[in-house]
Amino acid sequence: MVSLRFLLCFLFVSNVYATIVSHDGRAITIDGHRRVLLSGSIHYPRSTPEMWPDLIKKSKEGGLDAIETYVFWNAHEPTRRQYDFSGKLDLIRFLKTIQDEGLYGVLRIGPYACAEWNYGGFPVWLHNMPGMVFRTTNKAFMDEMQNFTTMIVDMVKKENLFASQGGPIILAQIENEYGNVMGPYGESGKAYIKWCANMAQSLDVGVPWIMCQQNDAPQPMLNTCNGFYCDNFVPNNPNTPKMWTENWTGWFKQWGGKNPHRTTEDVAFSVARFFQRGGTFNNYYMYHGGTNFDRTAGGPYITTSYDYDAPLDEYGNLNQPKYGHLKQLHDVLHSMERTLTYGNISTIDFGNSASATIYKTEEGSSCFFGNGNEKSDATISFQGESYVVPAWSVTILPDCKNEAYNTAKITTQTSMMVKKPNEAEDTPSTLKWSWRPENMDNFLLKGKGESTQTQLFDQKVVTNDQSDYLWYMTTVKFKKRDPFLGKNMSLRVNSTAHVLHAFVNGKHIGSQHAENDKFNYVFEKDVKFKSGRNVIALLSITVGLANYGAFFESKPAGITGPIFITGRNGDETIVKDLSAHKWSYKTGLIGFESQLFRTESMSKWSVESVPFNRTMTWYKTTFKSPLGNDPVVVDLMGLGKGTAWVNGNNIGRYWPAFISSENGCDANCNYRGAYHAEKCLTNCGEPTQRWYHVPRSFLNAEGDNTLVLFEEMGGNPSLVSFQTTRVGSVCANVYEKNIIELSCDRKPISAIKFASFGNPYGNCGSFVKGTCESSNNTVDILTQECVGKEKCSIDVSSEKFGAPDCSGAARRLAVEAIC
Repeated sequence: MVSLRFLLCFLFVSNVYATIVSHDGRAITIDGHRRVLLSGSIHYPRSTPEMWPDLIKKSKEGGLDAIETYVFWNAHEPTRRQYDFSGKLDLIRFLKTIQDEGLYGVLRIGPYACAEWNYGGFPVWLHNMPGMVFRTTNKAFMDEMQNFTTMIVDMVKKENLFASQGGPIILAQIENEYGNVMGPYGESGKAYIKWCANMAQSLDVGVPWIMCQQNDAPQPMLNTCNGFYCDNFVPNNPNTPKMWTENWTGWFKQWGGKNPHRTTEDVAFSVARFFQRGGTFNNYYMYHGGTNFDRTAGGPYITTSYDYDAPLDEYGNLNQPKYGHLKQLHDVLHSMERTLTYGNISTIDFGNSASATIYKTEEGSSCFFGNGNEKSDATISFQGESYVVPAWSVTILPDCKNEAYNTAKITTQTSMMVKKPNEAEDTPSTLKWSWRPENMDNFLLKGKGESTQTQLFDQKVVTNDQSDYLWYMTTVKFKKRDPFLGKNMSLRVNSTAHVLHAFVNGKHIGSQHAENDKFNYVFEKDVKFKSGRNVIALLSITVGLANYGAFFESKPAGITGPIFITGRNGDETIVKDLSAHKWSYKTGLIGFESQLFRTESMSKWSVESVPFNRTMTWYKTTFKSPLGNDPVVVDLMGLGKGTAWVNGNNIGRYWPAFISSENGCDANCNYRGAYHAEKCLTNCGEPTQRWYHVPRSFLNAEGDNTLVLFEEMGGNPSLVSFQTTRVGSVCANVYEKNIIELSCDRKPISAIKFASFGNPYGNCGSFVKGTCESSNNTVDILTQECVGKEKCSIDVSSEKFGAPDCSGAARRLAVEAIC
């Protein structure tokens, strides 16, 4: 009989089984095995807990080994020593979801994140502490940073989630991209980094700590690379593996900007070239970007969507072909893991940016043929064989003989996403709206706020970032014969408010917002003041606080002045400086305080004469949840700027009235050549964002749902509609001797719109037959094999489709299938 004492001892030992994580100059080693590690960033607050299992499962199916996430300090400690780990902030639940899927975790505690997140992840109360300076040898900052970092480590330790405890987390990060900005901090910056390293080590997590973009990272910190390309990165220690913590799969969007797109071929090229040159850890930033719900978007002016052109789109759909093409790359790299991490490395330079890299062990060899030339294909002769490597591509040969993968040759499908109208039963063709005005009388007519000071304050100091909105109010009195009361008077405001609305004596005199990244501007409007008492009310609005740069916390927001009234009487100009006037402050708006966005709100709403294009107005409607399980979006086209809630859940800021410029888009994007954020732009002359994600978990499947809008600038809610997003059609254009799989993402293929085997040309949605065509009816063959099925696999061969005479040119199959 096994004793109870033995059994308890056995269970205890099993529970604390440790995964040993170490490293050398070649790779991260896990339990004695050097690893090729593919990872992807997914930020838990940018999705919902209900989405996490599907996102992480798709990541694993896409060939990832690990999930990387930041920890956002301001989200978890919005008020000093008051913490929130509920709902989409449940870090532990997210880490356990990674563990449940059998993936590793990379925990980037920071606690500075950047991440285009509001204030870079720092809480604004931190800024407002006496004597505070961020990210330097400032005792107040270091005490608070250490407190939060230690709390996160202790939470994770308590749940046994570090690999040293048998959990999934194999790497932890302290600080973030400090090396990019540390110059202005001088010697204090260098001392701060050493302190960070010592503090992190003292927490004894049992796994390596990393510092990205930190060339002078103190030992034993591992310095890593961030960027579009990291193949030339060299760690600062020969015993540190070559690691890439952020391979930017695209770029973020800003209000007034266009849609950035980084091509699939270029992302794959960057990864293959990194591994060709000795890399062993690659993390995609982002693998799923998600949504900046609430007020989490940073900036200023980062959009609500954080799609990032990632392999999983904002809603969790596969972004094809990026997802599939990278999955094939991951499979090839994993198949070569032992050779890449243990093999001897040799290189052959063929000139003109072409090279071969050979990894050789006693068991065999693996090869990379790289061509970094932006225009010319390369012909490489190797071991008696000739290989053509397209420009700006890498060919991988796991056995140094047969080409298994080329970054420029996409053999996975392209998915064309479409929006579908809400098909729920009893859904009217247009939504029925009620409305109510924002109550501003106390501010516009009385100038009455919560506090009064004889100076102008930075908005962060007053609001503590509890709201985007801050009223600045003052009263100016003029005698009947005051020389100011002439015909030519104006109000001039030097502003760092992202958006400013100005009122005098209850009348709106004008609005202005920062443009072209110039967040310091002058607002000036002619005003008629009266004798006696005049109330000036300025509503300052932030649209995401700065999140990057040296001393970014000190960048002003709001109305820091000076503010003048100018009067012109003939040739004489009189200036009255109001900056040291008695100013009254009020944080937020009454409708927010009254929580008009709550479904249980008892406030009165009017259904009569619903006004359009009215500023500072609340709108409310009900709708049925769209049928099915496709992701839901709301089209806010026609609105100005404001905030939207569904069933009390804040789905983020909206600003569809902000139109991008007409110039700068590229209809024919060439993947060749180094990518940058202004390359391959689309959406010129359109709203930066018109579609807003509504997670299914926010909706009532049965009964009514409530949408509430706070419209700040004036818009037309009658154009608002709920839709679903799904795959509308799938395409492929692949060479002979490949196998292509078509899939409609769990929905059947309904028809073959186009199919040609020969030399077709064009793009998905606009394919055209070429000068040579197979003898067999390609459409009929694909209809028989694919229609009615959720997925089908096609062997692209002359035996199947017939052998067209294309004068020696390589034959291709182009197909478009309707889902």
